[in-house]
Amino acid sequence: MANKNTMVDGQLREMTDAEQADYDARTTAWDNDAPNRRMAELRSQRDALLVETDYMGNSDVTMSDAWKTYRQALRDITSQTPTDDRLSNITFPTKPKE
Repeated sequence: MANKNTMVDGQLREMTDAEQADYDARTTAWDNDAPNRRMAELRSQRDALLVETDYMGNSDVTMSDAWKTYRQALRDITSQTPTDDRLSNITFPTKPKE
């Protein structure tokens, strides 16, 4: 199989074997890291939802059991592992009514 092409100084040319091997290694590493990127995105979404409710943890606020359950469910959400390339299979808990 021929190597892929690359643009050098405005000219299209075929990659050398070393360039192709480097390209393939970087592509494989990127693909293999997809689960880590998905989990980082999940944590980011979860953290944003937790921040919205951090005020509930203040000493002058009495947190209801519903809020405690909601916050714990958010913290536990990272135990759900997405099986596809998107986080569409993850179900976030429903925020309790105020």
